[in-house]
Amino acid sequence: MAKNKKTSVPMLATALLLAGAAGQAAACASCGCSMSSDAAMGYSDTSGWRFNVEYDYINQDQLRSGSGSVSQASVANINNAGGNQEVENQTINRYINFGISYKPNADWGISALIPYIDRSHSTYGAATTDQLTPDNLSSATSSGLGDIKLIGSWQGLLPTHNLGFQLGIKLPTGNYGGQNTATNATVGHSPVFFSAGPNAGSALDTSLNTGTGSTDLIVGMFYYQPISQNFDAFFNAQYQSAVMTNLNQPNADFRPGTQTNVSFGVRYEANPLFVPQLQINITNKTADHGALADEPDTAGVVSYLSPGITATIVKNVQAYGFIQLPLYSKLEGYQLAPRWTASVGLSYAY
Repeated sequence: MAKNKKTSVPMLATALLLAGAAGQAAACASCGCSMSSDAAMGYSDTSGWRFNVEYDYINQDQLRSGSGSVSQASVANINNAGGNQEVENQTINRYINFGISYKPNADWGISALIPYIDRSHSTYGAATTDQLTPDNLSSATSSGLGDIKLIGSWQGLLPTHNLGFQLGIKLPTGNYGGQNTATNATVGHSPVFFSAGPNAGSALDTSLNTGTGSTDLIVGMFYYQPISQNFDAFFNAQYQSAVMTNLNQPNADFRPGTQTNVSFGVRYEANPLFVPQLQINITNKTADHGALADEPDTAGVVSYLSPGITATIVKNVQAYGFIQLPLYSKLEGYQLAPRWTASVGLSYAY
């Protein structure tokens, strides 16, 4: 993080891609990778370009409600009593995130973040306990370009340049939509439909497409500071909220919930070639809204412990790897959550 490290040009938007992927890509508060890639590579005020690619793997295979796990049978019991609660089975998310950032000087920076998403999802629908069988499992695959983000940053408030502010926008470039709840007409831009099971031919949940159909405002800040000869500490926070949505017609509207991501931690920099790091990542998401939203099952708070390491491979080329382990969750409704997530990345700066 020290500002004299030429190999540590900041990737000002990389952490925003799925940090919270819930707001961008998945129908829950616990689905996204909230690990801070900015902190993984180290903040800096060094001018220049950085190109980054990151791969995130998130296997949501555990149903949770409140602060604990629940069985599929207990959720299906709601339908035994006449309810209409979806019993989800599994969602596997694979993200490839391409980042480009440029700093003309120590004060200003701009970044573009381009995600590719590959997601497989399976569900029993509103099944009763006797219907939790393989023949009642419906599945779909959603893949393609996600929602692109453009982020500007300013680090000119302090002479040390270790405090920065971010302002950006998320564009509706990914596929989005579903079916009008009154007419079943397809709405949006190339939404995904179930390909197998009893739900084959019906639309996948709107928030499980590669995009949300919304234009979102993003604001953020970061701060980093050496706390001893070998340790640096950091803090960052980002807020994202939809300001305009393309899904805005009666019986076919959708607005993703707002999302706040906070990360803090320390980096051990005794050896500049290998930098271990420990992060704590917290995400708070409000519920999605609209006729196409799964409102009861999309809000909550989750926190993760994220150990990892950054390594310099050759001059100006760095790699990093992190594992996220859940610490706490408080989820509304019934949501699929991961038991762990993994992220690896590679960057080139000059």
